[in-house]
Amino acid sequence: MTRWLTAIFLLMAIAGCSDLDFKINETTVYSPRPLLTDFEVADAALRACLEQAIIDQKATVASELLSLNCSHAQITNLDGLELFNGLIQLRLSSNQIRNLAPLVPMSSLESLYLENNLIIDPVPLYELLSLAILDLSGNPSLQCPSAQALLKLEEITLPEHCQR
Repeated sequence: MTRWLTAIFLLMAIAGCSDLDFKINETTVYSPRPLLTDFEVADAALRACLEQAIIDQKATVASELLSLNCSHAQITNLDGLELFNGLIQLRLSSNQIRNLAPLVPMSSLESLYLENNLIIDPVPLYELLSLAILDLSGNPSLQCPSAQALLKLEEITLPEHCQR
């Protein structure tokens, strides 16, 4: 009985200290995997946002990052974001983003918020077959997407000039 209680106590201790090394008699018996740091993105503001999300979500590999909110971050360039192809929800509202090509590999993306940016060409979004929610409002120069191109969407918000 004492062994079982000791084992249960040790498991609870390990679970409660998941960010710390666990040692018995100076021998490490558990060491958490290090957080993801080995990635390159072109935009410093995007990198800062990603670093915080990695810490918050305790991501050790890029595919473990499931949601990212980088709204109001002064991001201009998404190059390098394609590494995070496990994202399900992505919020990039109120930045200065023009090019959406880095989003094409994100086949898991279900929700994408791009309102109030500088987007002109929505064509890269046509490749996102899992996308269910899309917000492109507040992009005054957006070339309005054809209705057939985004048929699978459950919810789409377009700029006023596309709603005529």
